[in-house]
Amino acid sequence: MDLFDHAMQERMQHESPLADRMRPQTLDEIVGQDHIIGEGRLLRRAIHADRLFSSIILYGPPGTGKTTLARVISNLTKAHFESLSAVLAGVGDLRQVIAEATERRRLYQRRTILFIDEVHRWNKSQQDALLPHVETGLLTLIGATTQNPYFDVIKALVSRSRIFELKPLTEEGIQKILKNALADPENGYGKQEVILAPEAMAHLSRMAGGDARNALNALELAVETTQPDETGKVFISLDVAQESIQKRAVLYDKNDDAHYDTISAFIKSVRGSDPDAALYWLAKMLYAGEDPRFILRRLIILAGEDIGLADPMGLVVANAAAQAYEYIGLPEGIFPITEATLYLATAPKSNSAFAYHAAVREIEENGTGPVPVHLMDSSRDAKGLGHGEGYVYPHDHDGHWAPQQYLPTKMVGHTFYQPSDQGYEAEVADRLSRWREAQAKALADLKTESGDV
Repeated sequence: MDLFDHAMQERMQHESPLADRMRPQTLDEIVGQDHIIGEGRLLRRAIHADRLFSSIILYGPPGTGKTTLARVISNLTKAHFESLSAVLAGVGDLRQVIAEATERRRLYQRRTILFIDEVHRWNKSQQDALLPHVETGLLTLIGATTQNPYFDVIKALVSRSRIFELKPLTEEGIQKILKNALADPENGYGKQEVILAPEAMAHLSRMAGGDARNALNALELAVETTQPDETGKVFISLDVAQESIQKRAVLYDKNDDAHYDTISAFIKSVRGSDPDAALYWLAKMLYAGEDPRFILRRLIILAGEDIGLADPMGLVVANAAAQAYEYIGLPEGIFPITEATLYLATAPKSNSAFAYHAAVREIEENGTGPVPVHLMDSSRDAKGLGHGEGYVYPHDHDGHWAPQQYLPTKMVGHTFYQPSDQGYEAEVADRLSRWREAQAKALADLKTESGDV
């Protein structure tokens, strides 16, 4: 490196964004993530001892410290450290790294650690090209991804790596990072007198959404666009903070974990009869641009799975909301979606429809039984084989019901459906109990009369 390159790097460091300048250089400077790099944790011990021999994948939302942690490792390791961005690099770049790593191992017996940012952006063939060199230990991989590696990284690579999940930072963690930036004289605003109002600090830390980069970018915008007063102080008020961060950046991509986690929270809130939580998750999804049809499909499923006969109108309301949305679209379509959400959240609940799975298990474990003769189709073989003979037509009897055998003989007396005591299904339970009791007695009497006891 000549003097011009050195001067350019220093200038770029000075002119780089605040979030980059404030990037921690040691493990102790990293805020949050104590569950993986706290005192005594496996990853911390491996990094400090420079014993990171197995590959790792760092998985978590933006701004939680994945790249920072990789850079800290590069500062502490004696191994050669290479870095690639999966957005910009391809197999050609990887081949060059492999060739140099092979030569380095052959001549100097020096390990190579390869950091790949956004590793999920490489397709299967690109990830496959990396696999054999990770397997032989030529490369120790540090992959960083915002996507669930169990879905977006090939299984063979995942099985050869330790997965470490980084969590969104807490508001307290974000505030600590902001205070560090205000106090740091070299990389932050320690040489200036910047006063961040407590309510502005609270707003930035709350609206950052657990993303340190988001918070630091907002702070930098606030400071750089605010004129000092007559005493040279830069005062960041709540109004300035609100303008700087604008609104919470909703972490939501239709193909990532936030999508599945949010719809899960929504469904569980409706199932748990919490209309307020259900509205909150519904608002997040629609605000982030989720397809309303996806939400409506899940509500229709929930109406059958979690409400069922406790309130049969649940399925009607959910289906009607889906049809209404097709007629009117957004933004007015939000009203039938909201109505269905509130109706289902406040409806009595029953998951008795799972009785179907009990019937399937019986068939899987014990096979199927023959159809009783009196239930067979009499329109084809009644004369020759007696199919349908002895069938009792329920509508010819009081209450439009008559006791008779409907299950295969070996299954008589077996029950799959257990109605709940909720809503309309409580009436079903009472009626069904009387029918089952009368049917059991009638079949027992019939068995006695036939001498089959």
